[in-house]
Amino acid sequence: MAVVGLSTAFSPLRGSWIAVRIRQQGCKPARVSLSPSRRRRTSCAAAIRAEVSFIDADEAKRLVAEEGYTVLDIRDRTQRERAYIKSSTHVPLFIENQDNDIGTIVKRQLHNNFAGLFFGLPFTKLNPDFAKAVKDKFSPESKLLIVCQEGLRSAAAADALEREGFQNIACITSGLQTVKPGTFESVGKSELQNAGKAGLVTIQGKISVVLGTVLISAYLFITLFPDQAEKLFDLAGISL
Repeated sequence: MAVVGLSTAFSPLRGSWIAVRIRQQGCKPARVSLSPSRRRRTSCAAAIRAEVSFIDADEAKRLVAEEGYTVLDIRDRTQRERAYIKSSTHVPLFIENQDNDIGTIVKRQLHNNFAGLFFGLPFTKLNPDFAKAVKDKFSPESKLLIVCQEGLRSAAAADALEREGFQNIACITSGLQTVKPGTFESVGKSELQNAGKAGLVTIQGKISVVLGTVLISAYLFITLFPDQAEKLFDLAGISL
């Protein structure tokens, strides 16, 4: 019987979390150390599928400059139009949702009155062709630095690409909003860290920024992790 285990470790030298999936046949899950000198032998075959590194902007810059990583921008169209890293490739994880069924119309109205109002973001849905579009542009051996504005979408995109066999993936923790001006050569009318700002956050100061951040983070969480969100609503006594 096949058993799939998941272990995580933090690398202090690289400042990254490494996720290792282990597939084993006919035995108990084995413990695998990332240090060769401490690795325990086992009679079961263990295969490391991939690793995803979560890094800061300076390390991301080094990966691009020294290790040949390509920047994969997975933000929506509007954020990329405001600012993007020069020579990056754009494949959005979310695309604009133009569906006109009654459920979508209601959700779009709610979005426009909250996240859309504060951040000027369009109403979007997961891009069903995301993985295919990336595979059409890159081989699974490609070194990809996945970037989004807040960090949530890049983590979800990394997971999707890891499942498609991509082996060398890195993400900027907390996204481009943490990148200091000048870190990357950028194109656009705003700085990279401000590309997520539109709507009321640009005119109503820090209160709108905080409230808008909470709203967009909640929206992304519900969209990316609907099962967990439903459990939280149930615990709070909120019926959807």
